[in-house]
Amino acid sequence: MTEHIKKRVALFGLGIMGTGMANRLLTAGFPLTVYNRSEDKTITISAAGAVVAKTPAEAASRAEILISMVADDAASRNLWFGPDGALKAAAPNSILIESSTLTVGWVKELAVAAFASGCALLDAPVTGSKAQAAGGLLGFLVGGDAQILQKAAPVLEVLGRIIHMGPTGSGALMKIVNNFLSGVQAASLAEAIALIERGGLDREKALEIILNGAPGSPMLRTLTGRIVANDYTPNFLLRLMAKDLSYVIQEGEKRSLELRTAVGALEVFNRAIQAGHGEKDMAAAVEQFRKTEAAA
Repeated sequence: MTEHIKKRVALFGLGIMGTGMANRLLTAGFPLTVYNRSEDKTITISAAGAVVAKTPAEAASRAEILISMVADDAASRNLWFGPDGALKAAAPNSILIESSTLTVGWVKELAVAAFASGCALLDAPVTGSKAQAAGGLLGFLVGGDAQILQKAAPVLEVLGRIIHMGPTGSGALMKIVNNFLSGVQAASLAEAIALIERGGLDREKALEIILNGAPGSPMLRTLTGRIVANDYTPNFLLRLMAKDLSYVIQEGEKRSLELRTAVGALEVFNRAIQAGHGEKDMAAAVEQFRKTEAAA
């Protein structure tokens, strides 16, 4: 009978992705405790049945599976190692699942600390965005021990599909490679649409040719729709794509590899941030070119 008892889960971070994941876990009947730095984002999920912890440590003490979905290395480090950090309160044999997009170096450091505390770490960043998080359609790119993954699988399977990439750090590296390609496509799309508009082409015809031809991809279709509608409601924050590109550039440098297209894409996103679009969807990268045109 005990195999049917659902493990207690703690989820850290109720942003675009974390909120969808939390709702999925509750719907599946997992006892859920959540922590988020700003309490206003916990109101809805609390009403749905989640316990709201005041600190990461409190959330960790209530769970066996600890899932983090935060912005970057700094936020992850503070979550696990901060004054009220989750790691020191995690019970022995707890499984830490780091689903944030992070550097490989930090993931490996966290794995060593988890092991020293009697816990285990899976680096399990995800593919997909807001809709996939809400629908349980994420793709988990997992690095870590296969036996630990098997124990965590009943939780992750509620949230999406699992792809075991290999040892610790494999998931983190695969994720930034994935976002590297996504970011380069998004930056080139922004520049291409700007050239189409400034060149006086029929934009609708031009985009139909692009999207139905060799350059077309599911992501370009999605971003094009947002750009045409001028709808930059965040699905993937522009500033986070800039962060991910900076991480992949660092990883390349560690391996004596200059990722020149990533450098170019990062420049596009950094300029968009400087123009005030950092908190918008990454499709808003195009707006920097439109603003320049209007001012010319």
